[in-house]
Amino acid sequence: MTENTRATGAENILEMRSITKTFPGVKALSEVSLSVRRGEVHAICGENGAGKSTLMKVLSGVYPHGTYEGEIHFDGKLSTFSGIVDSEKAGIAIIHQELALVPYLSVAENLFLGNEIKGRGGLIDWNRTNGEASKLLARVGLAENPTTPIGQLGVGKQQLVEIAKALSKDVKLLILDEPTAALNDNDSAHLLDLLRQLREEGMTSIMISHKLNEIEAISDAVTIIRDGQTIETLDMRADAVTEDRIIRGMVGRDLDSRYPERESRPGEEILRIEDWTVGHASQDRLVVDHASLNVRAGEVVGIAGLMGAGRTELAMSVFGRSYGRYLGGRLYLHGKPVQARSVREAIKVGLAYATEDRKKFGLNLIDDIKRNVSAAALGKLATGGFVDANEEIKVAEDSKRSMNIKAPTVSALTGKLSGGNQQKVVLSKWIFSDPEVLILDEPTRGIDVGAKYEIYTIINRLVAAGKAVIVISSELPELLGICDRIYTLSAGRITGQLPIEQASQESLMVLMTKGGGLTTEPDPHPTTPSGDDLPPSGDDLTPQERTA
Repeated sequence: MTENTRATGAENILEMRSITKTFPGVKALSEVSLSVRRGEVHAICGENGAGKSTLMKVLSGVYPHGTYEGEIHFDGKLSTFSGIVDSEKAGIAIIHQELALVPYLSVAENLFLGNEIKGRGGLIDWNRTNGEASKLLARVGLAENPTTPIGQLGVGKQQLVEIAKALSKDVKLLILDEPTAALNDNDSAHLLDLLRQLREEGMTSIMISHKLNEIEAISDAVTIIRDGQTIETLDMRADAVTEDRIIRGMVGRDLDSRYPERESRPGEEILRIEDWTVGHASQDRLVVDHASLNVRAGEVVGIAGLMGAGRTELAMSVFGRSYGRYLGGRLYLHGKPVQARSVREAIKVGLAYATEDRKKFGLNLIDDIKRNVSAAALGKLATGGFVDANEEIKVAEDSKRSMNIKAPTVSALTGKLSGGNQQKVVLSKWIFSDPEVLILDEPTRGIDVGAKYEIYTIINRLVAAGKAVIVISSELPELLGICDRIYTLSAGRITGQLPIEQASQESLMVLMTKGGGLTTEPDPHPTTPSGDDLPPSGDDLTPQERTA
């Protein structure tokens, strides 16, 4: 594959030439070349597993010189980094998707960890440390006390701390791997504004992202990698580059539609939730307030809401009361009341919940595919109290084939898979439990458009088989593309529902931003407003609060 030639409006700060990286049995990169101009924001796109992160790990010294073939020229010099310390000394900083911050240390301690500011006698000068930390935080637009423990900050603010940490090291090239994958819209917009500001200051950035609208908005150039090879580099300023054009390069073909077609034929009601009310795990406030909804066989029902609306809290509390303090409400399956007071009981009655954080809560990353697939329903494989290992392998092989999981064998470690394939393992686990209702929380977060299409196809297969599916998503176009009906949440309350024929981003946003919630009957029309506004809840919680 050859790289398109771009106008040389500025000199290149980086040239990676014919980079080839091989792991046992797998060629991750094959003759990949990348040129980045000084002072630009350069995006790298590709499907999960295309080699994007591997290429950046080669560049930053995570994979040291000698473990790959090819040359790296940075800032006019041939670079042979033997580790990440060498690349940082040269002016390269990488911020990985999994943030490398210590939650129990302060913001200032994290900023200068390994690069401490010392005074007399070699002791840390805390006054200077906190003072310099305040300057760095101001530079990235973060108004936080530098003595605040990192664990008390949300993900968006932690991302800014990571960038401030990079800036403390006199960085020339900033690499961001999926920087907005876990951020809400406001935090994402703030981060993109910061990248624009750094570009104006002469900083060069490389951004890996699956959010094509963000790439279109901020990048000067985009390099597309597919199957470990460079496909092309597009000049976003000179060429008429659209999202569809980028997708064509990523998947090797045009996608006629980003959402597979499905004929909607909802059947009988399967799940009904009435007056579901949940208190915060440790604070005296509600996160779900008398929520009611229902879902039928063969139906995809969406839940839309802004960050803090209580979407995840609703789902987790319904699934075995695994979040917060249950204060009231009823569950019905096929019209009959059921109890789901624990995750075990929820699975037993036919519920399944695929978490929004697959790496933390959805998978055992240090175990293999087959054990992850069988984890939620081991009883189905047990004889005399022992798991039938051969049957476990067979089940995993069936899932690998039907879900198109790209891995050498079902004995491959789940943590080594790409994000899209990890998500397929999560879905395989819950499909094997044979649920009647599957709740999917941000099912396509952090995965590429090709893998998203496959996930949507899997959802269609489930509803065609008579299952009921609830999808929580921050992407309104996604909900509009795959759902039959969409409920809206605001401050823990259902504010309305719309059939897909009447729904639009504008109409959903009106309902999502209602100040006073509505208590609705589960089917099908919202009632009039009632009650006072609640403070923000749910998605605004820190990781420590969410797992309390």
